[in-house]
Amino acid sequence: MLAFFARQRLIRRGLASGKWRRRLRSSELLDTLRFGFLAKALIVLLLGAALMHSVSSGEPGAAERLLVQVLVYFMAVALLWMNHSKIWADNSRLLLIFGTLVLHVQVVRWISLAALEANVPSGADWSALDRKQFWELILPYAFGPMLISMLLGQRLGVVLAIFGSLFGAMLNGGLNARALVVGMISGFAAALMTKDVRRRSGLLKAGIVVGCTTLVLDLLMGQIGPLLWSNIALTRWDSIGWQVFATLFSGVGAALLISGILPVLESLFGITTPITWLELADLNHPLLKRMTLDAPGTYHHSLMVAQLAEAAAESIGANAAMARVCSYFHDIGKLVKPEYFVENMRHGRDAHADLAPTMSALVIVAHVKEGVDLAIKHRLNREIIDVIQQHHGTSTVYYFYRKALQQAEALRAGTDALGATPDEEDFPEVREESFRYHGPKPQTRECAIVSLADSIESASRSMEKTTPHRIDQLVEEMIQKRLAQGELKECDLRLNELAEVAESFKRTLRSMMHSRIAYPKSTPKRESHLLERNGSGGASDPDRRERHG
Repeated sequence: MLAFFARQRLIRRGLASGKWRRRLRSSELLDTLRFGFLAKALIVLLLGAALMHSVSSGEPGAAERLLVQVLVYFMAVALLWMNHSKIWADNSRLLLIFGTLVLHVQVVRWISLAALEANVPSGADWSALDRKQFWELILPYAFGPMLISMLLGQRLGVVLAIFGSLFGAMLNGGLNARALVVGMISGFAAALMTKDVRRRSGLLKAGIVVGCTTLVLDLLMGQIGPLLWSNIALTRWDSIGWQVFATLFSGVGAALLISGILPVLESLFGITTPITWLELADLNHPLLKRMTLDAPGTYHHSLMVAQLAEAAAESIGANAAMARVCSYFHDIGKLVKPEYFVENMRHGRDAHADLAPTMSALVIVAHVKEGVDLAIKHRLNREIIDVIQQHHGTSTVYYFYRKALQQAEALRAGTDALGATPDEEDFPEVREESFRYHGPKPQTRECAIVSLADSIESASRSMEKTTPHRIDQLVEEMIQKRLAQGELKECDLRLNELAEVAESFKRTLRSMMHSRIAYPKSTPKRESHLLERNGSGGASDPDRRERHG
């Protein structure tokens, strides 16, 4: 509150701007809940207790089965702890995974318990055994694996398929072999089919494939039927039709349900799925449309960076859709003062001509903070904001830093030429920190790729003559420079992946900057002379061939 009134006094005196720039602020309480050990232990224990309550049957021998279930649960916990360190560190991801596991098992349990009491389809004369068989076929074994695969990736979808099928098979005492086999294989199919889903129609196709997989498994295990091959006339085809429908609906229904709840879970847990990334790639976003008018050079630069970054991300298995979308928005901060950036300067007017190098660097560096401000205002997701904030890392605005050094040296040389002996305080101090971006450095592979693509595309514009050798040399020099500056040491981009990224940049730049054949200049006199030599009236070659047969 005191800071607010102090700022208002400065504004009235003309010593501060009235503009408030939006910034990402972290809450200590939220950080403790998200990454603290106590919150992590509570999530693991409470959800484990809820899972044991869902699986327990209360029959004789339940204590031994409970011990087995507890051991299986802690195997899942240990697997995440050892092999998925990033997921283990984030309590919200643990809550999502184990919460989905509990929900998955609970849904299977509800349907299993309600099977004997459920109504059958109208007109069907079914026994209690037929009803039980029908509702066993409709169990959504692929729900949990498909949901986690969409939100957190294929590997964690497979993990949930394994443990979801294990707990589902232990629901009614003992170990249900059919539930274990069908649950595990259909879960694997769900995780496999949702790996590269970028449209909601693709999610529906995945559900159909999972339903067909479950249908084949149930046919092989004799769950559909009975099929009386010796006397086809006695086969109850209406019952078999309902069974096939139930089996297919187990996959399709899960896909439809997941398609509806995905946006809610994305918002709650701060996750962006490939489907949402594709929606964000729409170039009709207000910021991008504004960029086409106010900063067309930056807009074209962003499109080229997106081409480079997407191809490079695909080459190493990173999130290519994320790299493309983040490239579109990485320079939106230039919309505040577009004329101060070289790609937007018009008619040869240099907006920095009347500015000191320090002030010019301040304007250039500020586009990162302005970009974060615009991204928060337009409610872009956290991954895009992180790339905007990190794509320059802690690099230096070298052009203006060198210009400041040259001016300071020229001032010293002029003073020495006059024979004066001025005090050192008379010379402005050129500090490199004044010309440096504030970071942080890139934290993810996708951000590192966008950062490299941004610098390489900008540098390629200054090439006088583009040849494959010069393009390769430029890419190698820019990457080596970033490595030497330590800008890539905080991301998980390995050296072999960096080599693949470099090769992708080279291929894409060669296709983007290929040279064209120089067309010969023509004059009306020369054209008329050629027409006279080729035939009267200027007839084209096809016409001539037609005349002469």
